[in-house]
Amino acid sequence: MHPMLNTAVKAARRAAAVINRASFDLDRVKVSSKGHNDFVTEVDHAAEQAIIEVLLGAYPDHAILAEESGASANLHDDAENVWIIDPLDGTTNYIHGFPQYCVSIALQQRGQITQAVIYDPTRNDLFTATKGAGAYLNEKRIRVGNRDKLANALIGTGFPFRDMQMLDEYMQMFKAIVPACAGVRRPGSAALDLAYIAAGRFDGFFEKGLKPWDIAAGSLMITEAGGIVGTFVGDSDYLYKGDVIAGSPKVFAQIITLLSPFAK
Repeated sequence: MHPMLNTAVKAARRAAAVINRASFDLDRVKVSSKGHNDFVTEVDHAAEQAIIEVLLGAYPDHAILAEESGASANLHDDAENVWIIDPLDGTTNYIHGFPQYCVSIALQQRGQITQAVIYDPTRNDLFTATKGAGAYLNEKRIRVGNRDKLANALIGTGFPFRDMQMLDEYMQMFKAIVPACAGVRRPGSAALDLAYIAAGRFDGFFEKGLKPWDIAAGSLMITEAGGIVGTFVGDSDYLYKGDVIAGSPKVFAQIITLLSPFAK
């Protein structure tokens, strides 16, 4: 395992320990709202701090882009090493005791994602990837699914519940996708959805309005597992644009055909 990936795994497990301890007594977890249906807990903050302590302990000159604490002072356009962190993706699931959430950590080097970890503490599923070295689930190599027809594909997605105008557009996309595939699922953690594509559990995925920390780790896992990630017209600037389609190559192409009219 690459040394930087090993450090990221250590950080993810440290955060998971924080998350798991608090999960035994969720009624005592302090929850606040960042906006409509957008929650943050003291666990998010504590898990993020645990991750940052491990990463900066090993690489003190690296920059940080994290969901809760934002960008570190040394993050700028020329930063060579940037850790992109979501300490608890699926917070709403977590505070309801719904076991679908994860820790997501990625390293961006000179504009490219090179290391990725997504850890599901409820199932002890550790997804990892290093650029050029493949994607793994619990140290076993994984590949995207081999279904070649959208009609047989299981598709993941997420609802843009914070933006009612975007929700109207999403319902039109939903109407286009549902009759064309075998099924659509909305588990509530975009990072984990992307990891599931890499492992062949989902065949495709689409969502608008995501943040870099939702996308970064999962995108590397998918490409290292033989899949494709792009915008709604197939471009590669999805990380900071936030509009994402992903999947196995043939399913990806068929989703693009259906959803490209919804590109901005």
